[in-house]
Amino acid sequence: MVPTDVPMVNVALSGSVNGGVTPGLTVLAGPSKHFKTSFALLMAGAYLNAKPEAVMLFYDSEFGSPQSYFEQFGIDTSRVLHTPIANVEELKFDMINQLEQLDREDDVIIVIDSIGNLASKKELEDALNEKGVADMSRAKALKGLFRMSTPYLAMKNIPMIAINHTYKEIGLFPKDIVSGGTGIYYSADNIWIIGRRQEKQGTEIVGYDFVINVEKSRYVKEKSKIPIGVSWEGGVQKYSGLLDVALVGGYVVKPSNGWYQRVDTSTGEVVGNKVRTKDTLNAEFWEPIFEATDFAGFLQKTYKIGHNSVINAETIVEEAV
Repeated sequence: MVPTDVPMVNVALSGSVNGGVTPGLTVLAGPSKHFKTSFALLMAGAYLNAKPEAVMLFYDSEFGSPQSYFEQFGIDTSRVLHTPIANVEELKFDMINQLEQLDREDDVIIVIDSIGNLASKKELEDALNEKGVADMSRAKALKGLFRMSTPYLAMKNIPMIAINHTYKEIGLFPKDIVSGGTGIYYSADNIWIIGRRQEKQGTEIVGYDFVINVEKSRYVKEKSKIPIGVSWEGGVQKYSGLLDVALVGGYVVKPSNGWYQRVDTSTGEVVGNKVRTKDTLNAEFWEPIFEATDFAGFLQKTYKIGHNSVINAETIVEEAV
């Protein structure tokens, strides 16, 4: 696992602050302007920084990622192979050819931006031929793409991040559905559905809290909700999301409205000065908590899927007799 700089993103990926990006398919789904591309570049940047020889294959169908996006996350664009794609078949042919030529020792990360806005070849041909029939081939083509690529990702140790869209199901209480059919669900190791809520100072909007809803994961309890703060000035707030969990676990208390203070869990005493929310978003506040307490273990217990030992059925019968 390759950790990112944001502890709660690592938790959302692996259930641990020491975890991070893993081989296999990770799908980031959500409406427009929900920070999906930036989350993908955050992960890809961490991978490239951890592996000096690594390169990124960036498949682009939306063309909404200027060079400044990459520079913001410390990505050297000379290590990025940018491939424009117009349809699912182009993506499939190029990506499978690339994967076939790679070895397990090659350090490569793949980012697709995005599959949600990608047409099928048939859909394009119908438009050129002025046919108005519905396209039933797109979901099948996407399912084939991920069915073919998934074994390569696992056997050659390659992480792939695919950005996708969501739509609302029809019903009294509609929920978000990941577009593209069932093939994506079957192949993915992680699926996030990203929501957001405004962060205000008075009446002024100063940023957003993006909420990662874990729809599917090999490591994290499904339906977990993990908030990540983003401000207009500073981008991703590295220590965002930790405060809510620390309050629940008793590692931080709220002595009065809008103020927070650390707790010495061995004695139960409140330590340090009272601080405002914005003053908890730094290493000075969180490093003593991680060093002096079992907070990292509490996070893992809260979010990570447990692995219980399997008890032999014969042993149970013998003990019962």
